[in-house]
Amino acid sequence: MTRPESPLLRRFGAAAMALATVFAVAACGPSADNAADNPAAPAASGSHSAHAGASSAPPQPLRDGERFVDLKMPEAYTPAPPEGAVDEYRCQVLDPGLTEEAFLTGTQVMPDNVAIAHHGIVYAVQPDDAAAVREHDAKTPGLGWQCFGGTGVEGADVEDDDEESTDPGAAWVDTWAPGAAETLLDQDAGFKLEPGSLIVFQMHYNLLATDGKAAGSDRSAVRLRLTDGTPQTRELETWSLGAPTDLPCTADESGPLCDRAASIADVTKRFGSEVGEFADEQVEECNKSGVPEPGDTQSCDHEVEEPVTVFAGFGHMHMLGRSLKVELNPGTPKAKVLLDVPQFDFDNQRMVKPPSPVEAGPGDTLRVTCTHDAGLREQLPQLSKLPPRYVVWGDGTGDEMCIGIMTVSPRTS
Repeated sequence: MTRPESPLLRRFGAAAMALATVFAVAACGPSADNAADNPAAPAASGSHSAHAGASSAPPQPLRDGERFVDLKMPEAYTPAPPEGAVDEYRCQVLDPGLTEEAFLTGTQVMPDNVAIAHHGIVYAVQPDDAAAVREHDAKTPGLGWQCFGGTGVEGADVEDDDEESTDPGAAWVDTWAPGAAETLLDQDAGFKLEPGSLIVFQMHYNLLATDGKAAGSDRSAVRLRLTDGTPQTRELETWSLGAPTDLPCTADESGPLCDRAASIADVTKRFGSEVGEFADEQVEECNKSGVPEPGDTQSCDHEVEEPVTVFAGFGHMHMLGRSLKVELNPGTPKAKVLLDVPQFDFDNQRMVKPPSPVEAGPGDTLRVTCTHDAGLREQLPQLSKLPPRYVVWGDGTGDEMCIGIMTVSPRTS
């Protein structure tokens, strides 16, 4: 797989096959137009509360060779957030029953209980990782399992800790928020699903309006638009461009985890040494000084090795994210902004397309820049009860990431 030259792609490296479905998204109603033309909505004080929204709009008509496959949650699920919380992230296994190779050319989440369905993410898992998903589901009590920022299944997640691994892991296929229309691809471009592939559907339930108490069940569904493909069908790739997170506690905060080393030790305890070591690896690769540079804004340059066309992208951070930008050749006459999300919203991580596709190749540089805000910690219900911390890269709700995920098509010249 073609990708920029950077060891930082090791974490979240399996997402190099993710989000192929955001390429060539057709305008399929107001939501699609807004996603392409406008950055994500601002993260206001107290954001991540429940949305009021109608069911998803009807899908566009099927095109030649396409078919719909509707996948419903196996049973209705009643959210049960941890004591004192109002949010739950729950993953469910959905089996499309594929016996032959297919290309995914569109995705649509169909919510059941819009009063509690806050947003959803659809992941595709290839057959080699399906057993890990099944095993994790079987050993977890209840319907599905708790998850955040990924599938939550070791060996079948959107992150790849092993830089030698060729396993694509789980692909982040689509993100849904109330009112969103179908994500529709160009007819001759899609995400390849091998026989035996599974869908993992993560739904974020929010019970803010009921103070975290039970508010009914949900049995949402996901509609896949599939085609067998043709010799002209393009299998797409995505690049994950990472930058460090070195966000200190605010001036008004204090505590043992406000020390960087203590925070990294805590991340290591929770997620293992591969995650814990990554903060220092990022600093070594991205900072010219080779030492941490604490602050709200961090960036990293990635060299492009082979020619590609960049069609789209989206930014991924957690709940302290404020803004994200990906630039091509910044500070030069050839500079172009590929992705600009001036007001990041965790619950609306939507695709953004440049005005036209952009060519990149050897000698070019891609820079990703993220700004986080530690002051949001006391404003957001999910974070307000967590102890203050010096925030570094991690998989948890109170940890952070900085990733620009760009959808590209390789070129021969």
